[in-house]
Amino acid sequence: MKKLILIASVFTISLFGCQDFLEEENLSNVSDAEFYVTEEGFASLINANYSQMREIFGQDPALFMAGTDLYAVGRGRSNEDDLGDYIGLTPSSGGVDHIYTNGFKAVQLANTGFKWAAEAGASDQQVGELHFFRALAYFYLVQTYGGVTIIESAVNEAVTSFDRNSAEEVYNLVISDFEQALANVGDGTYDGHVNKRAVNHFLSKAHLTRAYESFAASDDFSKAASYADAAIDGQALSLSFNEIWDPGNDMNVETIFSVQYDDESISASPGNLGSQQQNFMGSYLGGSEVAANAPYKSYTYIATNFALSLFEQGDERYEGTFMMEVFDRYWDYFDVDRGDHGTLGVQYFYEPPWFDATDKANYIAAKNPDNYYDFGTHDSDRPAVSNNFELIIVKKFDDPNSLFAGSTGGGRTSSRDFILARLADTYLLAAEAYLGAGSAGTALDRINEVRGIRGVADYTSVDIDDILDERARELFGEYHRWFDLKRTGKLVERAVAHHPGIADAAQMTGNNGEFFTLRPIPQRALDLNQNKSFAQNPAYN
Repeated sequence: MKKLILIASVFTISLFGCQDFLEEENLSNVSDAEFYVTEEGFASLINANYSQMREIFGQDPALFMAGTDLYAVGRGRSNEDDLGDYIGLTPSSGGVDHIYTNGFKAVQLANTGFKWAAEAGASDQQVGELHFFRALAYFYLVQTYGGVTIIESAVNEAVTSFDRNSAEEVYNLVISDFEQALANVGDGTYDGHVNKRAVNHFLSKAHLTRAYESFAASDDFSKAASYADAAIDGQALSLSFNEIWDPGNDMNVETIFSVQYDDESISASPGNLGSQQQNFMGSYLGGSEVAANAPYKSYTYIATNFALSLFEQGDERYEGTFMMEVFDRYWDYFDVDRGDHGTLGVQYFYEPPWFDATDKANYIAAKNPDNYYDFGTHDSDRPAVSNNFELIIVKKFDDPNSLFAGSTGGGRTSSRDFILARLADTYLLAAEAYLGAGSAGTALDRINEVRGIRGVADYTSVDIDDILDERARELFGEYHRWFDLKRTGKLVERAVAHHPGIADAAQMTGNNGEFFTLRPIPQRALDLNQNKSFAQNPAYN
């Protein structure tokens, strides 16, 4: 049942983090008690839970990607925001509240569903979906900010004071909610609804993440491995990388869970309701008068030299992720990117990391590109950029139905799904879990399943850095990286080593000698909370 999700029009939520209250707007003039207990009304509430995922994942990627080893801004270091280079990062910095605000909105929606579930005669599937979405919201909240307030019932009036729960308590809730979801949702083929396979994937990830914490359970790694295998469910990887990311194939057999979009659901305001994922990674392609038939690219995040250097010749993910050639008639972007290039000349060529002098000479002789960028000159490490097309473009998320959007509504015009979990990701989670559980041989089997289908040689041994490198190749741009590095304790090491805007570990060190390995609790949430003992994270005190 593709594209089941529509924004519920019966109410709006206004909940800033741990403060404020629910404001309901019932456009039908029917009370909540009358409407949400009906089949139609409760279904709209479930749909609103799905739709809220768009607000978490369809907008600003900074909290998911910035300040890591793979991404930095493209057009001059002056554009690096506080989250990217950690300089001047404070609780009032732009973007630090994105997951806090939208995560607690998701919690409120799930809790509102629980409030009416019994009277509405909610199905087991619907109850499971509510547990899943509350768990998912709290999982991203606790990874990002550490311990936050646990709210297990709908907030229907102003609450002026909240306590802060420990991270351990939040993880316990996350895992409990996922377990209850697993017991309730169906196990059919993925059709856009949460199913057991999706829950198993995130149960694996929750246990795996907790396994690195001081309060980890002794069996977290082994449980993470078991849940990952349950999510894999014996399915071998079978799709090429291009098949996975081919526009129109978002609901392929390897998609485990995705945030759903379609043209109809964003038609009222495409610039505000669509996905931004395609926009952030690549050179700006020119104004609408030049690139009317190309997607909006913002220069926001560009691959680092390290990220590009991870790929070897024969790895289908390199050309599947990055646009190596830009042809004449580049303004007809999609025609020349994925269609027949015919006799079109090459306007721009971005040299891959494996080229040597002979490869370069042969390519120039064969294609005679107007602009040839040597490897090391088209990534975010380049100190200055003056023209469009100078930095390599990420193409894997491109939507041929979403043309140049400019800054209108942030360019959110894409109706492609946001794939949050897919089979290769699950294999790599399994590899990491088995490695942590002491089963290096099985970890090697799982990671080599991925490498084999991508056209590169098997590893003969594996460690955590190998797994992180493989996740970089496979999942580039998919909003996992900051969490991967934080989870494994590699954030500071890798950001310092590979991010061009981060000079040393001191740059990632805040107050009390604490590293910036948690994001700050947003200042506005602290200001609105009358409980002044609600502690800020140590690096920001």
